[in-house]
Amino acid sequence: MPTATNGGVALHYDREGSGEPVVCIPEAGTGAWLWSWQFPALAGPFDAIAFDPRGTGRSDAADDYSLDALVADVETVCRDAGAKKVHLVGCGLGGMVALAHARRHGRARSLTLFGTPATGEAVDTDALARLFTEEWPEVAFSPDYPLERTRIERWREGDADAETRTELFDTIREFDAGPLYELGVPALCLGGVADPVVPASTVEELADGLPRGRFEAVEGRHLCFAEHSAAVNDAISGFLETHAT
Repeated sequence: MPTATNGGVALHYDREGSGEPVVCIPEAGTGAWLWSWQFPALAGPFDAIAFDPRGTGRSDAADDYSLDALVADVETVCRDAGAKKVHLVGCGLGGMVALAHARRHGRARSLTLFGTPATGEAVDTDALARLFTEEWPEVAFSPDYPLERTRIERWREGDADAETRTELFDTIREFDAGPLYELGVPALCLGGVADPVVPASTVEELADGLPRGRFEAVEGRHLCFAEHSAAVNDAISGFLETHAT
């Protein structure tokens, strides 16, 4: 299992497949498990990379959970993997980190963003906090979703602790993507139509503001990409293939 190190913080990642690298960045407080529904579909035609952010899973905890630190972690993983150009896939805070990384570094070929607005003011962090309580299924999935609760909760044993989540939520609230017209990277922005954390309308606003942005609504809540993984995976694969060299 590969490990990258940023300023003494060890970051563990999974890597599988061949082709152009696709780096997956999860929501605040969650680990690489969040991409369990997408990783197998991407690992084949692409070099799929999913890592545990600092403070989650197999990666080290840290003192700094600022946007700068999180962006630096992504850059560290890219360098360790020898990925000169990458497609970035992010959810929530992970999408914000992807936007910031695309602005600061020249690696991004494309962005695939789930539940990501242009500003942290659009995020209901109280609803996001419920993702880490007994009420988490109500935030993540529609009522009729056939939930594998035991399996998912076993994956979630490495999620960030309360103190870390508080700092990550502060990072979300402070986020501002900056002038969107400066981000010319192709971007597929997907929003859950019933997402209680990030309204789909704010995701559409992000897509409209990006020069090469495209919005797609997905039935479901904050983890709509898991709930409707087959359709979402087709959309991601088609988008990545279009923008692969």
